Amino acid sequence: MTPSRVLIIAGSDSGGGAGIQADLKTTMALGGYGMTAITALTAQNTLGVQEVMGVPEGFIRAQISSVLTDLGADCIKTGMLHSPTVIDVVATCLEEMAPTVPRVVDPVMVAQSGDRLVSEEAVERLRSRLVPGAALMTPNVPEAEALLGTRLAAQKEMEPAAQALRELGCEAVLLKGGHLAGDELVDVLATDRGCTTFRHPRIPTRCDHGTGCTLASAIAEGIGRGLPLDKAVARGRHYLQIALQQATPLGNGHGPVRHGHTVTDFDLSEPESG
Repeated sequence: MTPSRVLIIAGSDSGGGAGIQADLKTTMALGGYGMTAITALTAQNTLGVQEVMGVPEGFIRAQISSVLTDLGADCIKTGMLHSPTVIDVVATCLEEMAPTVPRVVDPVMVAQSGDRLVSEEAVERLRSRLVPGAALMTPNVPEAEALLGTRLAAQKEMEPAAQALRELGCEAVLLKGGHLAGDELVDVLATDRGCTTFRHPRIPTRCDHGTGCTLASAIAEGIGRGLPLDKAVARGRHYLQIALQQATPLGNGHGPVRHGHTVTDFDLSEPESG
């Protein structure tokens, strides 16, 4: 069977736990074929981000064009896009070269360490240029707050927030609740059919670096292989939960999850509807 082809447009994490490195590991573990257009290089480890060096916009375009004109893509996943001009270049490339390919937008704004990765102007450009038309956006709570300009303090606020994020023009939103307090972790998937709630017990671990990149790439691989959105989300979440449970602590801060497992035997049962 031809593997799901996923083009990942994101930044590189020298520590290997997030960014392009996590995206490629995840895509391969799930049976897909990952391709990349690198937008920035980071000097980064489990303790934080020490430096960021952007890739020239013309070379970002060249990478995207090179992949799409030869290999093609079944799904496109975007991660860290650190400047307004980079967002403009990526959005224009996708409009010109892949207008019908579904895209998953992971609006990476803040690293797990708390380091801010993008400017306010970039957040606005992301909201206006890249989110409209996306098949799915996958913000966590701080990213949702930045996009909506409002505070989210409780799980009961997640469903209306997810619906409000859909109004930015994307087809669906997976609002991730891991930053909220509580022993139960709740994510909300908002589509034109309403909201679906996913729940599981919080996994106690410090190996949580790159969870957002990993989940978005797992979902993108599922979309690329033709899974319905809710099934792709459920499968991606299941993959991430195992990766968290089986992680081996590395480094002195937030360590990486264990990407090298698969979920080919995952039961795609119905999630809870809310």
